Amino acid sequence: MISPEGGPVDEAEESATTGSAATQVLRRIFGYDTFREGQGEIIEHVVDGGDALVLMPTGGGKSLCYQIPSLVRPGVGVVISPLIALMQDQVDALTALGVRAGFLNSTQGIDERQAVEACFVAGEIDLLYLAPERLRVESTLRLLDRGKISLFAIDEAHCVAQWGHDFRPDYLALSTLHERWPEVPRVALTATATPATHAEIASRLNLENARHFVASFDRPNIQYRIVPKNEPKRQLLDLLRNEHRGDAGIVYCLSRSSVEKIADFLTQNDIPALPYHAGLDAGTRAANQSRFLREDGLVMVATIAFGMGIDKPDVRFVAHLDLPKSVEGYYQETGRAGRDGLPSTAWLAYGLQDVVQQRRLIETSEGDDTHRRRLGTHLDAMLALCETIDCRRVRLLDYFGQRARPCGNCDTCLTPPESWDGTIPAQKLLSTVFRLHRERRQKFGAGQVVDILLGRKTDKVLQHDHASLTVFGIGTDLREAEWRGIVRQLLAQGLLTVEGDYGTLVLTDASADVLRGQRQVLFRREPERKPKPSAKSTAKSAATSTTPRTAPTAADLSPAALATFERLRTWRATTAKEQGVPAYVIFHDSTLREIATRTPTSLTELSQINGIGENKLTKYGQPVLDVLHS
Repeated sequence: MISPEGGPVDEAEESATTGSAATQVLRRIFGYDTFREGQGEIIEHVVDGGDALVLMPTGGGKSLCYQIPSLVRPGVGVVISPLIALMQDQVDALTALGVRAGFLNSTQGIDERQAVEACFVAGEIDLLYLAPERLRVESTLRLLDRGKISLFAIDEAHCVAQWGHDFRPDYLALSTLHERWPEVPRVALTATATPATHAEIASRLNLENARHFVASFDRPNIQYRIVPKNEPKRQLLDLLRNEHRGDAGIVYCLSRSSVEKIADFLTQNDIPALPYHAGLDAGTRAANQSRFLREDGLVMVATIAFGMGIDKPDVRFVAHLDLPKSVEGYYQETGRAGRDGLPSTAWLAYGLQDVVQQRRLIETSEGDDTHRRRLGTHLDAMLALCETIDCRRVRLLDYFGQRARPCGNCDTCLTPPESWDGTIPAQKLLSTVFRLHRERRQKFGAGQVVDILLGRKTDKVLQHDHASLTVFGIGTDLREAEWRGIVRQLLAQGLLTVEGDYGTLVLTDASADVLRGQRQVLFRREPERKPKPSAKSTAKSAATSTTPRTAPTAADLSPAALATFERLRTWRATTAKEQGVPAYVIFHDSTLREIATRTPTSLTELSQINGIGENKLTKYGQPVLDVLHS
């Protein structure tokens, strides 16, 4: 680096200059005074030309870690982003900040592509977004050779992990970037990586010698809750009506048919909802995603095909009506809630059939035994999270190799469940399974086993000589729901498994120790009362929001401030519609809440609000003041 006077600068002076330039960009363009923890160090390292691998939670500010270096370093920052459907919104958000940004993908006509390419070669844009598959096209590589590249940013870097939940084969080709452009720094970023996935990313992208930055994966503003399934549609409706009325959110289902049914159910109950799954035509998917991003208060009901790269900051809840296949997938999906740092809910309804279904999917999955064992290990970790009697957050962070203390803001902290000695009930149930197998009647599931234990003479039970079944009726001390919970937890603990299309229960090697009385079995007893959001949730959220100056939550607003906030939201919605951009591109909710609370009276005072940089102040400052004082 050369000093303003033209001579060399020492390392300390260079670092100070870099830090000053990055901080100026943060304030002038993005409207914040200070970096979040870890951001400044990452940005300084990349600005100075270093490679980096960044593990940071969703909502932790990963994008600034490549956007600001792209603006400070000479040349164009090239961002590898996995979903072309979201590139337009990412570019719109940067354009609203006054940043020159563009993208190249298959949705563009030849004239539009040529215009972006010309801007890139001329250095007239600051950031260029590309899908990973474009880097396998020789014409794209020749184009990049003609321009000056400031850095390569590989977003959603966990997509390179071959056994991960979002594997993208095109990401494997990104390992060649450093070979063709060895002088260009690379920064790979992800919000989802176990220690094993972390190592795989580093290896496959040739970033072992890069500097690795690992932030805490904790999202204290998210309240994690996992409930037993009991009429899940009704449970979901209660959640949305009682806790998230009018909020934007995502509901994840395993199948396309479930997505359609739940979206229809919510719509019929006056909750605006849209479906999203791979069975819809591309135009419908794009239109539904666009509406979700641009409109307030919509619920997207989706398979896991939806969500990667979603930048909508005000998603207040993520609900799962089916069990995720892995903790990584669960964390990635729940992380789409509360990107603005405000209190949000991650809610999962979980039951016996989920466990049976996931075990069956593993058994019938393509791949060898090693692959199936890996899938089984992922599912076991997810089941352990569901069945824990300890803090959910502690268990979740432990999976990613991080230590934590009980959070006081998850369901197991707010209403601690009890554990109980279920060894004898476990022996009864396992004995029933053993005797049914001994009769060589293979097509039976959990329902038939429970009926036998409860002494029910159903048609299926009468197929057996129930008089000679010594286990017939020995389980009347427990209710059907309790027995089904026992089956679920035995499956979760690996003391039972399933096989075949009928979900037949089968003993495992570990079952023998229980039957011989050599192993104690502890079960989780669900609390009867519902968890209540705690004050700690709001306090923790405030402690970790975008900057030290925190925006109030809706619960904190006075009646007058709340009315002002709603007027600002109405103005924002109208402005966003006129400009054809998502509402959050204008201002985040957290910014509007702070405006409503502080009620600035001048452009100077307005410029002190978080999230209002120079361009937004010029573009929206006076209209905001007009709303405040109308």
